[in-house]
Amino acid sequence: MRVYLDMCYYNRPYDDQSQIKVSLETQAKLHIQDQIQKKQLELVASYMLRYECGQNPYEMRRRAIMQFVDTHTAAYVGLERKGEIESMATEIMNTGVKFKDACHVASAIYAGCKYFISTDKRLLKYQTDRIRLVTPIEFIAETEDE
Repeated sequence: MRVYLDMCYYNRPYDDQSQIKVSLETQAKLHIQDQIQKKQLELVASYMLRYECGQNPYEMRRRAIMQFVDTHTAAYVGLERKGEIESMATEIMNTGVKFKDACHVASAIYAGCKYFISTDKRLLKYQTDRIRLVTPIEFIAETEDE
């Protein structure tokens, strides 16, 4: 099963872990990444993920995230698809989703992902029948028995 993980997802372990929800999402994130490493899930990444990660001011975080992405990506939506992705993103943006987030979702849809996993509350309000947007905890709850 193909999954797309956005930057909010990757940055969750660096957030304040004193909140139980954040801590649980971090544990769920680590479990999902373990499934990716064991090839139980297929990771999809995109040019927008690389761009956004490159904007991270914390070098250690940027390197750790990119190392995971570079090592485990099964499918990549590159810059050669930018026109198609941004065209699809425009439609998504009409619902109030910001440009970069819309490009992430469009990339995931383009690559045939079943799930888009994020911790961004605002982005998770966007729903479509083309892909399921969920938190890491929701993903585990929905797929645990598959």
